Amino acid sequence: MKKFIYLFMAIASLGVVSCDEDNDVLTGNQNEGGLLSVNSILVPYVVGNGADFEYAASISAFQGDIKVNSVDIYKTFTSVDGETSNTALLKTVTFPNTAQVENLDFTATYNELISGLTLNGAPLPASDSSLSIGDFWTLTYVSNTSAGTQAQNLKTTKISVGTRFAGQYTVIQCEYWRINVPRPDVTGPFLGTVVTIESVNATTYRKLEWAGPFSGNEFYFTIDSNDDVLVPTTYDGSPQLINAQPATNCTETPGDIVNACGFAGIQNKAVRDDVLGKDRIYMTYGYLTAGSGPREFYEVLEKVVD
Repeated sequence: MKKFIYLFMAIASLGVVSCDEDNDVLTGNQNEGGLLSVNSILVPYVVGNGADFEYAASISAFQGDIKVNSVDIYKTFTSVDGETSNTALLKTVTFPNTAQVENLDFTATYNELISGLTLNGAPLPASDSSLSIGDFWTLTYVSNTSAGTQAQNLKTTKISVGTRFAGQYTVIQCEYWRINVPRPDVTGPFLGTVVTIESVNATTYRKLEWAGPFSGNEFYFTIDSNDDVLVPTTYDGSPQLINAQPATNCTETPGDIVNACGFAGIQNKAVRDDVLGKDRIYMTYGYLTAGSGPREFYEVLEKVVD
């Protein structure tokens, strides 16, 4: 369902309260303390980095009269086929309890992630080269408080096996034309939004939730060996829909996306940043509403680096 971004922003203004209530399973009142937040929802796992490469994640705690002393982090592996391993302890991390709001970073290696886990009665492979794109680990968090209580947090971390361009991205530019009319009033509030991109296979990706400044969407795009980007009009043999309408792009339907494809900027390209890791994805796409006209997007995404 199409929802304009300003409606989203109005709801988001209540986000601090809502998020705290959702995660405050320890006290029922955030002023009492003991509130744990999960800062890393998605951590991309890139095959080939090696068994000792450290993947970073972050949690934070609100420390009041009740404090989060430590957190037990558990791991579960799920294959691309939907088969699930047992659950085992990954590690326990300890908060210093020196500030009211404390952030705590931790890391996990492949060796740590597979230790103690079995799938279909067998240990996980010793080399990550045997992993498949779409496999993932789920990290769950159990807080140990100064009140002697334990509680499992509602939020989890997904460590998803994918390719280089999977991950979380910040929207740093977004242009939108509605029936040939630019609409900066719609795109302006959308800038800075963090979006999630998941790997499907070696060249195909899935963009979650957002199509331009409109939520409630999910679509597929490709990045080929030349780092060219395409949001295809069909995926897996079926028409690809954006806001429930047929997708358009500069290659297959150029007459339906003239403004975005003619925009002065890098067009449909993934640009690698081998120094800071802040890869960028430039993508031009849209959709055609029958009896109304085209909607067009030019979007620039920058990878979030912890």
